[in-house]
Amino acid sequence: MSFNVRKAVKRDMSRVLELIKELAIFEKEPHEVEVTLKDLENDGFGEQTLFQCFVVEVENVIEGMALVYTRYSTWKGNILHLEDLIVSEKMRGKGIGSLLLDEVVKYGDELGVKRISWEVLDWNEPAITFYEEKGADVKRDWDVVHLNESAIKAYLSNI
Repeated sequence: MSFNVRKAVKRDMSRVLELIKELAIFEKEPHEVEVTLKDLENDGFGEQTLFQCFVVEVENVIEGMALVYTRYSTWKGNILHLEDLIVSEKMRGKGIGSLLLDEVVKYGDELGVKRISWEVLDWNEPAITFYEEKGADVKRDWDVVHLNESAIKAYLSNI
């Protein structure tokens, strides 16, 4: 079985979207995926790119992806955020996650970032174990906070 790790290209986004939907099902939130193929193509490959994406092909089929973007930390400065690292269910445990994380870390180092950060669900013990084995510090005392689109509208209507 041969693996090919590379930066994603625009034509990969349909498969990337399939993997995003697969992750949403795994995380028990399939209805939450609102991003479209057009969004991914425009946001990743348009005039102003919002993210970088890496993929792993196995026998010419994309079986894993990692999507990252830079952000700014008031404590650290420039950091890289790993939005999602996804490996298709049938290919988990074959080293694809490690290949993707390796690419993300190399990319972060090339950018000179001070930190690479991401979230992991507290019940996803295999992922937590994987990240800790790679040297990541899983911050179990932090909670993720979101304002979704309707909450933003409600918030603004109250100020």
